[in-house]
Amino acid sequence: MQRRADEVRREDRLPSVSMLRNWQPADRVAARLEISTGRWLGGRAAGVDVMGDGSLVGFAGGIGRRELS
Repeated sequence: MQRRADEVRREDRLPSVSMLRNWQPADRVAARLEISTGRWLGGRAAGVDVMGDGSLVGFAGGIGRRELS
């Protein structure tokens, strides 16, 4: 997972997008790297979002995700 996150971070940054509002690169997810128990409902999941500006955001949960600090 670390290797893939590093690969995505080395790629070109995502551009800003304007659709109903302005989305900056830091607001856009370039890649989502996730580990889960494999169950669609009631399963457990955690991972990392690689944002369009190259920053990393950890999260826990599947449908009801919460950001980790």
